[in-house]
Amino acid sequence: MAVDSASASAVEGDKYRSYLHGEGEKNTKWRFGGPPNYDIVNKLFEEGRTKVWPPGSVEEKVQNLVKTWEMEVFNKTCFDDYKSIDPKKYTFSLNGRKPITLEEKRKLGGGYNTFMQTSLPVKFRAYDPEKETVESAHVAFTTAFPRGFALEILQVYSGPPVIVYKFRHWAYMEGPFKGYAPTGELVELFGMAIFEVDEHMKIVKVEFFMNGGELLGSLMKGASLDDSTIDSTSSCPFLKGTG
Repeated sequence: MAVDSASASAVEGDKYRSYLHGEGEKNTKWRFGGPPNYDIVNKLFEEGRTKVWPPGSVEEKVQNLVKTWEMEVFNKTCFDDYKSIDPKKYTFSLNGRKPITLEEKRKLGGGYNTFMQTSLPVKFRAYDPEKETVESAHVAFTTAFPRGFALEILQVYSGPPVIVYKFRHWAYMEGPFKGYAPTGELVELFGMAIFEVDEHMKIVKVEFFMNGGELLGSLMKGASLDDSTIDSTSSCPFLKGTG
């Protein structure tokens, strides 16, 4: 899941993601004004990963594809700028829900809201994606995870064209989240995903299977904060990232 910083990296390129810099991106429309900088979350990834995949392995290729996909869907605002995805064929689904198109995904708020879809009644929702915008969700999670929300691939069960893999997301809750104090603890989210790609390795279908409630439960373990404390800490600029 993810979003990242608005400022361009001082060093061109990213060793885990494609389509960030270069001639092919000179006209790209970026959500926060420029290509994201993944330096901080890359450091978290390298320090906290449990797998180091050999260069050129199917696991490394899948991991880089997923990181590139996350970067594009969270940071590029024009569908035509997506290079890891076929925008005309692409669909997304979470936990067996009806697949949705990119436009339908945008109407849900995109970003974290897509992954926090829930069938719970509104009064029981600790986090309500229907009330969050992509920007407010971004602020909530980047404030809670100032070093980003890292991603690693734990296992690849089948390669292209139907890629099935297990993933791990992790971060440290070093900032408040929706009125709850930071705990400083490691927060982890595990799940499975299926990516279907075409003959050009462009993604045409994505299915995720995960329990977003586990993530929210970890973020709501701290003490409740009063409104003044929340207001003073929730103005986090769009600086940190995921993936």
